[in-house]
Amino acid sequence: MNSIHKTVIASLLLACALNAQAAVTISDAWVRATKPGQEVGAAYMTLNSSDWSCLTKVNSTDAGAVEIHSMSMDNGVMKMRMLEHLELPAGKPVKLAPGGFHLMLFDLKKPLTAGGKLELLLTFENEKGQTESKKVTLPIK
Repeated sequence: MNSIHKTVIASLLLACALNAQAAVTISDAWVRATKPGQEVGAAYMTLNSSDWSCLTKVNSTDAGAVEIHSMSMDNGVMKMRMLEHLELPAGKPVKLAPGGFHLMLFDLKKPLTAGGKLELLLTFENEKGQTESKKVTLPIK
């Protein structure tokens, strides 16, 4: 391979790397079991992105809607807010956990029974506006 070929290949590899989307990893994912008749649930996980990214959308075939929420306490009063998106700073894990950020599952189509599983499709967007979707299977605890 001559030096021209090596330069072309190196340029293509660099272009691919610059256009690559942030790698978002999902860990510690789980969903809380529901009580009989309960039509709302909550899911938790840790998200980590190699570059700035944000979680923009979540879907599940087992729920009519999934929303990204924040929860905080203000003078002893719990405040829960729906978020349009959840920012994922580069290299900093964002934990979705009870008492903080979480996913709310509305209009559940079936009870979430401990020992079962729930699938979610998470959609992320990077700074360039490129989107990537990842399917995750969560154990029900």
